[in-house]
Amino acid sequence: MLQKFTPQIYLFFLIFTFFSCKHSSTLPDVSHIDVDVKIERFDQELATLDSAKILEQNKAWSEQYGAFYADFMQYMLEAGNPSDTLHIKKTLSEMLRQRDFKALATAVEKKYPTLKNQENDLTQAFKYVKYYFPEYNLPRFVAYFSGFSVQTPIGDGYIGIGLDMFLGADSEFYPALVGSIPLYLSRRFTPENITPRVVESVLRQELYPQENTDLNTLQHMVYQGKILLALDSILPDMADSLKIGYTAHQMKWANTYQSEIWAWFLQEELLYNTDYLHIQKYFTEAPFTPELGENNASAPKLGTYLGWMMVRKYMQQNPHVTLRQLLANNNAQDILEKSKFKGK
Repeated sequence: MLQKFTPQIYLFFLIFTFFSCKHSSTLPDVSHIDVDVKIERFDQELATLDSAKILEQNKAWSEQYGAFYADFMQYMLEAGNPSDTLHIKKTLSEMLRQRDFKALATAVEKKYPTLKNQENDLTQAFKYVKYYFPEYNLPRFVAYFSGFSVQTPIGDGYIGIGLDMFLGADSEFYPALVGSIPLYLSRRFTPENITPRVVESVLRQELYPQENTDLNTLQHMVYQGKILLALDSILPDMADSLKIGYTAHQMKWANTYQSEIWAWFLQEELLYNTDYLHIQKYFTEAPFTPELGENNASAPKLGTYLGWMMVRKYMQQNPHVTLRQLLANNNAQDILEKSKFKGK
């Protein structure tokens, strides 16, 4: 089944910074929860593919990796349907001869000879996921590289981890990709982003997808705030800047001018604006927000940031509300009013 495949390309809130913040002194005990994440190294298998055994390996991978392999070949690598063996043999043979393929495979292996640290981090994160969402079935985790196409895709029974999209800010590959991946994104393609990006993909695509996008600004703010509040709960020791995708400077700027940003949103009557072409700039990736700040020093995604602060305040004001109850509350106005959020 391929219809479930939903790629997250270059995606949402990516960053490398040093800000850290804890928001709860009473974390739930998840030590008893039976989760042990192991990441399958399809990337290493692809890197060592023997050109004389392409058809043999194609059959073996189809059986071993199932939906992941079908999605990988068709949608990530764009090499064709694995059942079309003649086409697969031709495209993979050509790929193996390319210098770029060999260089990328070498870079991935050098950066990630082992994924033990990532397995440990994901194990801890998904213990929290299972604590808050006990009905969630843990998928298989598969590492791969595909030529910078997809970062953390989710498909039928799997989560993919595109290691070529986490090679580090100093990777030699990213400057050559500025036409499709701006540097303000690629500089955040770092190893420490793997766990938050995987968890965020699960939240956005499986646990709490935004079914309706015909919303006003406040509703978008609350949705984005809920996602980040869930990241607070699942990744309690992680830096705020890493969750939302800010640089250290952007995080400091947003914290410093939070009240002024809120006042500006009210002044411009943005809260109930439903013109997405007008308001989307407050929720999408960008290097800065043009209207605010000087010398392009402002933080981007200010609607997302304010929504996060609002939802945090709501949970502080209503400590009896659980994460599941928060996510079930679709009344953004109610959350605003009960948060008593006034910009701080």
